[in-house]
Amino acid sequence: MNPLAAIRQFITPENRVGQAMSAAESATKSGIIPSQELKTLGTTPTTDAVPAIGNASAPQFNSLLSNLVSDVSTKQAAASQATEGVLTGKNVSLHQAVIAMEEASISFQLMVEVRNKLLDSYQELMRMQV
Repeated sequence: MNPLAAIRQFITPENRVGQAMSAAESATKSGIIPSQELKTLGTTPTTDAVPAIGNASAPQFNSLLSNLVSDVSTKQAAASQATEGVLTGKNVSLHQAVIAMEEASISFQLMVEVRNKLLDSYQELMRMQV
């Protein structure tokens, strides 16, 4: 016996509409979107997740790099001040100075790795044949 024929024998013309409505309601409650609603949504993708090129709210690449360099510079200045405070006997604890120095070191290492990746990608682009 055909599986569809087995299902059709339980659905009479009188209750097909009621069953279809209850199936749509249960599908909506369970989080499944009915196919008719999917067809009305269309096939055009939304671009809300991706910022447009030249969008004023999207951060620019040069501003990201300049922020990275300024953050590294700020952390290195704070580390040198903390080290100077420890050496001169000011009210700076040793562990605060060591933490500041490690933060500066790690942020500098990150900046160097970002620079290396940028140089590698630039060199890879230059090797591409047009």
